[in-house]
Amino acid sequence: MNKTWQIRSRHAAAVILGGSLLAAMVQAEEKAAAPAEHGKPIVLPGKQAASAAAESPSKTIVLPGKLAASMAAARAKPKEPEILQPEVKQAAAPQVKAPLGPSPEVHAPGGAAHAAKRTLKPHRAKPKPVLPKPAESSHDEHGHGSEVQQVRAAVTTILHDNTDYMAHHSATYFKTFADKQTPRATVVTCSDSRVQSEVMDKGAVNDLFMVRDIGNQLATAEGSVEYGVRHLHTPLLIFVGHAACGAIKAASADYSKLEPAIRKELATINIPQGIDPTDGALLNVNNQVESAILKFSGEVEQGHLAILGAFYDFRNDLHQGAGKLIITNLNGETEPARIRELMKQGQYFKYSFMR
Repeated sequence: MNKTWQIRSRHAAAVILGGSLLAAMVQAEEKAAAPAEHGKPIVLPGKQAASAAAESPSKTIVLPGKLAASMAAARAKPKEPEILQPEVKQAAAPQVKAPLGPSPEVHAPGGAAHAAKRTLKPHRAKPKPVLPKPAESSHDEHGHGSEVQQVRAAVTTILHDNTDYMAHHSATYFKTFADKQTPRATVVTCSDSRVQSEVMDKGAVNDLFMVRDIGNQLATAEGSVEYGVRHLHTPLLIFVGHAACGAIKAASADYSKLEPAIRKELATINIPQGIDPTDGALLNVNNQVESAILKFSGEVEQGHLAILGAFYDFRNDLHQGAGKLIITNLNGETEPARIRELMKQGQYFKYSFMR
């Protein structure tokens, strides 16, 4: 009897224990299956989304740590769906004003196969009163008006001056160069807005073949210069540097943080670091003349081309008068007295060493 009771007691205990284990297994399965209640499997955007669409919905997808945490937080606190990208912070959504109408559809990551389309309704809050825009600043740091004012004024000036130009030149005037240009000089100047053709030629139209770049260089505009010399056959090539040149200041300092295209053009200005800006501009002009002599030596030796260097001194740094254009180099000759002598004698087609 006691043995039978013991056997039954053990059997009951086993049943109870088995039931507990079974319950625990059921609970574990329920917990494992719980994520399925929240919808279809999560699919990351990009190449994973395309591959996941062909795979079984039951396949486990391993999310990056931060994305997994953000998705878990979204599941814990139901709210409107958000566009989530791995390790990308989203800016706060702008308020939608009622007059603009419904906002565009917003899709969850994973494409149409894994996310239902939703439409955000316009904000129904009482619209705030529209405040008048602040008055535009009358002047900027350069003494001009706002950008809108500057553009309006510039366009007005350009069109007005063009109308005035047309009024002072007849159709016959334009016919003289309507089909062909015949300039006498190729002029390489800096792009600086303070350097313009009227400082050296009142009638620059069809007289000066103008080439402009930062630092009045041959290297960065070689094709244009060569076209003027060898195709338009201009007998004069002149490089014009100027006072307070920004390119010279930049080239003689650290310009490593400037944009790549600007660095590329500054790299061909060969002047020492820390040089005085005026000395740097004069040296740069001499360098340009020297480079041009090497390139166009045949034209110079044959008496077809004179290569000059000049300095436009609108600050009177050389003390010869504000706005003066000073010839500083003639075919390699840089001695002022010698330059004046050669020009007086009309000796424009000799190198500096041809005495």
